[in-house]
Amino acid sequence: MSYRDIYEGWKADPESFWMKAAEAIDWVKPPSRALWSDDAPLYEWFKDAQVNTCYNAVDRHVAAGNGDRVAIIYDSPITNQKSKTTFKELQIQVAALAGGLAAKGITAGDRVIIYMPMVPESLVAMLACTRIGAVHSVVFGGFAANELAVRIDDATPKAIIAGSCGVEPGRVVEYKPLLDGAIKIAEHKPEFTVIFQRTECKAELGPIDVEWHDLQAGTIPAKCVTVSGDHPAYILYTSGTTGAPKGVVRPTAGHLVALNWTMKNIYNVDPGDVFWAASDVGWVVGHSYICYAPLIHGNTTVVFEGKPVGTPDASTFWRVIAEHDVRSFFTAPTAFRAIKREDPTGNLIKNFDMSRLRALYLAGERADPDTIMWAQRVIGVPVYDHWWQTETGYTIAGNPAGIEKIPVKIGSPSVAMPGYDIQILNEEGDQIKAGELGAIAIKLPLPPGTLPTLWKAPKRFVSSYLTTFPGYYETGDAGMIDEDGYLYVMARTDDVINVAGHRLSTGAMEEVLAAHPEVAECAVIGVGDDLKGQLPMGFLCLNKGCTISEAEIVSDVVNLVREKIGPVAAFKLACVVNRLPKTRSGKILRSTMVSIADSKPFKAPATIDDPKILDEIKIALQNLGYAK
Repeated sequence: MSYRDIYEGWKADPESFWMKAAEAIDWVKPPSRALWSDDAPLYEWFKDAQVNTCYNAVDRHVAAGNGDRVAIIYDSPITNQKSKTTFKELQIQVAALAGGLAAKGITAGDRVIIYMPMVPESLVAMLACTRIGAVHSVVFGGFAANELAVRIDDATPKAIIAGSCGVEPGRVVEYKPLLDGAIKIAEHKPEFTVIFQRTECKAELGPIDVEWHDLQAGTIPAKCVTVSGDHPAYILYTSGTTGAPKGVVRPTAGHLVALNWTMKNIYNVDPGDVFWAASDVGWVVGHSYICYAPLIHGNTTVVFEGKPVGTPDASTFWRVIAEHDVRSFFTAPTAFRAIKREDPTGNLIKNFDMSRLRALYLAGERADPDTIMWAQRVIGVPVYDHWWQTETGYTIAGNPAGIEKIPVKIGSPSVAMPGYDIQILNEEGDQIKAGELGAIAIKLPLPPGTLPTLWKAPKRFVSSYLTTFPGYYETGDAGMIDEDGYLYVMARTDDVINVAGHRLSTGAMEEVLAAHPEVAECAVIGVGDDLKGQLPMGFLCLNKGCTISEAEIVSDVVNLVREKIGPVAAFKLACVVNRLPKTRSGKILRSTMVSIADSKPFKAPATIDDPKILDEIKIALQNLGYAK
C-alpha cells in the first residue's frame, strides 16, 4: 500500500488503524478498544489494557529465541571503551537492578529520577523502573543542581539513580556534588540514592547513598509487574524549564504501540538491524530512539558517548557507522554543521565503508537546506528531515520510508504521519490556504504515545496547549503546507517577525544565509526597531580555514537575502561570531540573543540600522564567550 492509502485509511477509521498496530505488542490483557474520549479534550488510548514495557523491550525477545542477539552496542571514543550486551545479558542486568530497587521498597507508581551519563547502565536503569512499574524521570546528566532540584520537587522521587561522573572531551564532570547540592536545595528528600561508580571519578558515598552493585547483592531478580495501559511509563521535563516545570507524561500502552510502529514504517529497519540515534538519554530522542523504540522492535541500539568532532576528529560518526553496520542513523542538524565546519569537503568519509547505511534522519531543530545537500553529497544516501516534539515523543511529519520513499523536498520534513491531522491556522483559528505562513496546529485527539497531560498539572496542560485554538493542539511552531501536502516548519511562533507590517520567517532567512559556501551555521533573530517594528539580524559562524574577509561575507549574505526574499525583508545587519549560544541539547538560544539585542544600551533610538548598535551587540556576545 502507498503512504497516501495508509494515511487516508487512518483518517477514515483511526481506532481500527491503531488497534491493528497494537497487535504487534505482547499484552497481558489486550485493550478492548483504542480511544477513550470521556474527558475530552483530554484523551487516552488503550486505557484498559494490561501490559509491561520492559517485557516488550527485553524479555519477549529472549522468549522468542533471540536472547543472543545484540541489544546494546556501547561506543565511547572519549574513554576508549566499547562493549556489546545481548538481550539475555540485558534481561539479567535489568532484573537484578529492579530486584535491588524492589528490595529497598520501590513499588509500582513510585517515582525514580535517573541522573546518568551515556553508558549502557542508563538504559538498564530506565528498563528496571518500567519492569517494576516505577515511573522514571531522566534528567540530563550534569544539569545544574538548581535545575535538578526543581525536578526533584515536582516528581517527588522515592529514589535517585546517578552516575559518579560524566566524561566530556577534555574534562570529567562530577555528578555527585551536583546531586548532593540539588537534594540540599530541594524541599522533597529522596529516601535513598543509587550511585554507579565510574573509573574516571569515584564518588565519596554519604548516608543515603548505595553503590550500584551493592544494591543488587543478595536480592531476588524482579519479574515484570503488569500495569494498566494508562500507567505513566515516565515523566520528561521539557528543556529550558523555568519556574513551574512542565513534566510531559508518557502513557505505557500508547507508547509501546506508537514507537514500535515507527521503527519499520518511518526508519525502515527490521528486527536485528542496527539503529543509531546520536543523542542523549536526557532528551526525548534518547528516551524514544536510544532506549525504547529500537529495543521494543528487536533492533540493536547504539549508546554513544562522545561528540561529532574532536573525538578524535570529524570522522567519528563515519567510524561508528562503518564499524557497527548502522542501517539507519538519526541525529540533529547541529552535529552535521559541526562536521561540515571542520571538514567542508567531506574527505574524511572516504576512509570508511558506509555501504550498509540506508538513510540519515535529522530532527531536533530546523534543518537548513545547505546542510541537507552537503550530507546527501558526502554520504550518498537519502537525508530525511523529520519533525516532532518532546510532547509527542515521535514523528509528527516525516518521510515514511518503510512504507513508501516519497520524494524529498529540501526544506520540508515531508508529510503528516498517521495520527496527525496537521493544519495551518491564522490568529483567529481559521485554516489558511496552501503556501501561506501561519500557526501549525494538530486536530485533536493526538495519537497514541503523545502526552495526555502534564504531571500533576492537567489545567496547565489545557492552558498551555489546547486553549489558543479550541479543538487543536498548539505546537508553538509556525509554517505552511504546500499544494502537495508537504509541511514547512519555518520557525517557532515567536520567531515570526513583523517588519513594517510584513510577517516574515526568520527560518527562511536562515536558509538563505546557510546557502553561502563559507557559512557553517547561522541564526536570525528579530530586534526592536522604532520605525519598522522589527528588523532581522543575522549571526554567522564560518567554516574552518575560511580566507574571505568578514566584511565581504556580510555583504554577500545581505545581497543574498535581498535577492532571494526581497527588499521587504529589510535585512541589513549581520555579523560573524565564533559560536552561537545553545542549550545542552544543541538548540540555538535565540531568546538569549534577542534579550541581548533588546536590552539597554542596545535599544534602538530611531532605527537599529546603525553600525554602532551592531558593534555593541557583538561586544556583548563576545563578553559571554560567543563572538570573536
